[in-house]
Amino acid sequence: MNQSIAQFALVIDDYDRAIDFYINKLHFELIEDTILNETKRWVVIKPKGDGVCNILLAKAANEEQKSRIGNQTGGRVFLFLHTDDLDRDYKNLQLHDIKIIRQPSTETFGKVLVFEDLYGNLWDLIEPSN
Repeated sequence: MNQSIAQFALVIDDYDRAIDFYINKLHFELIEDTILNETKRWVVIKPKGDGVCNILLAKAANEEQKSRIGNQTGGRVFLFLHTDDLDRDYKNLQLHDIKIIRQPSTETFGKVLVFEDLYGNLWDLIEPSN
């Protein structure tokens, strides 16, 4: 069996605001931005690099979905982003005033910090040890 996660949905409140944050502050790539109808777009982003998992920015369409924005995991770290240079990316987070929840530390698996995205989702930024 050969399976992989190709894409997952991240619930957001506004397409353009989310694109601005992920593309201009985290420096992700915009893969696709297609208008589907008056209220819905197909917006796909991904971190720069060789990774194959994309993120679909999914605008909340009703009150139940809106209640999940920023808290899709009940307050736990939601996403795990690997990097080849944590110090570089930490400086970028600081430059863009992105909230750091846990300062960088060195663990057995590598360097790690926790940051909060535009919506309050928690991300582990990890530079794996070789």
